[in-house]
Amino acid sequence: MNWDRIEGNWKQAKGKMIEQWGKLTDDDLDVVAGRREQLAGKIQERYGVAKDEAERQVAEWERRVGDDWFAASPDKKQRRH
Repeated sequence: MNWDRIEGNWKQAKGKMIEQWGKLTDDDLDVVAGRREQLAGKIQERYGVAKDEAERQVAEWERRVGDDWFAASPDKKQRRH
């Protein structure tokens, strides 16, 4: 999954992130504003996890979003051919 696609769909992504990390607020995600490193930092802050664990969670979420959320995307279908 390309993080640029998440940034480009930030409003939709925010809802998915709140589903995943319920302790994050709308204000937290407004501060993050699509920046991956900021998201990991907010996860660290809210959940009290180490930086590498927060980054692992973001990477896992990013992979799942790529598999599920954009599954019907024409770009993704083209890459399979």
